[in-house]
Amino acid sequence: MEKVDYIIVGAGFAGIFFAHQLLKENKSFRIFYDEGISASQISAGICNPVILKRFTTFWKSKEQVDYLKIIFDEIETYTGKRYLINEKVTRIFHNESEKVQWIKNTQKENLNFYLNPDFISLDTIENPFGAGTVDQSCRLNVEGFFIDMLTYLDSNNYLIKEKFDHQTVNVETNSYKNISFKNLVFCEGIASNKNPFFKNIPIDANKGHCLKIRLKNPADPYIIKKKYFLFSLKNNSYYYGGTYDRFDKTEIVNNESVEDLKRGLQEIYKNEFEILVVNVAFRATVADRRPILGRHPEHPNFYIFNGLGARGVYNGSYFSKILYDYLENNAELESEIDVKRFY
Repeated sequence: MEKVDYIIVGAGFAGIFFAHQLLKENKSFRIFYDEGISASQISAGICNPVILKRFTTFWKSKEQVDYLKIIFDEIETYTGKRYLINEKVTRIFHNESEKVQWIKNTQKENLNFYLNPDFISLDTIENPFGAGTVDQSCRLNVEGFFIDMLTYLDSNNYLIKEKFDHQTVNVETNSYKNISFKNLVFCEGIASNKNPFFKNIPIDANKGHCLKIRLKNPADPYIIKKKYFLFSLKNNSYYYGGTYDRFDKTEIVNNESVEDLKRGLQEIYKNEFEILVVNVAFRATVADRRPILGRHPEHPNFYIFNGLGARGVYNGSYFSKILYDYLENNAELESEIDVKRFY
């Protein structure tokens, strides 16, 4: 029987970033990937430290911004590639009062590092009230990141391309089929709701639609945000999205959501555009907007890493290190993120 330190279930942001923590510490592991398209894989990958509706920031934003640079420097050592794209988030103002609020918030100690006080005017996008840029923002090359990381894990025999069967776990011998493990970490996103060990943890499926489009004329070279995000991809295509729907639990495309996206784009872009692809996926969200980390109450070597929500890159990278230190270095988890808050 093969012996490993860890089994990881799931290969979205949570699973891949935790796998990185194990790689750099030379831990043995296997990561299960059912080859389905996760919400992580079609996400925008935007790393934005500002809540753009209210021009505020979020819990541990500075720690997450600082660690983002560290983890991607580490990942570059074995993939040989950079994945963070240095484009700033640019928020189009709805009215003059938003500009006033932006300037007011630049005076706050926790925001003056992010909110640039110098407004800009875009050339190809409708912005009659101008726009503000977010310093320290960027985005992840999501497609390249997942292709390269999954290829690396596969070629080095870490990746198991099959659906994980929870019923096959032997809790007495700490084994799964022919693999004996020390720790089992579930990074399953919304599939956690079908996990018999963590099914009572309140993970809510938030449905999102996003578009891959082609514009008649190129847009300004920013991550542009009014209602939704617009930015360039490769091959002269663009990302536009994504919607948030807590109520529709079907896996099919919702035409109303697509029409909402089209209206949002037409409001800021007056030229012709073509929809190339409509993508749909479910984000794993939590009511208290905190990720979920920690130990099962009855199986002390079973763990969960979930609830990354819309900030998958930030939350996944930063809290993967927090989880590793909890497991290997006897660090304590803060109560805000500990899975114990649901027991």
